[in-house]
Amino acid sequence: MPQHRVYRIKFSSVHPLYVQKAERKNRTREEVDQVIRWLTGYSQPQLQRQIERECDLETFFAEAPAINPNVTLIRGVVCGVRVEDIEDPLMRNIRYMDKLVDELAKGKAMDKILRQ
Repeated sequence: MPQHRVYRIKFSSVHPLYVQKAERKNRTREEVDQVIRWLTGYSQPQLQRQIERECDLETFFAEAPAINPNVTLIRGVVCGVRVEDIEDPLMRNIRYMDKLVDELAKGKAMDKILRQ
């Protein structure tokens, strides 16, 4: 089965787009990094290293220290697809990250985004 092209996109090219989206809505890079760290288990230095290495999204998630167990609480639609219905684990994690950044940009409170 052929892989999705999105798996080969570099995390270092996606991250600035997430930051731009958040900053347009008066959120910060630190908040974007916080939601990504919550999702993946990366520390800030580890996250920065992944950006500098220019790894693709597949590698980014494969090397993630620990996907947060509360990701199952993330619900909603991204790109017209319900995230909780995505069967492919990698695609689901990518869409979870998209959803978290969307919630951040929409002004949702951080404790709600982080499912606390």
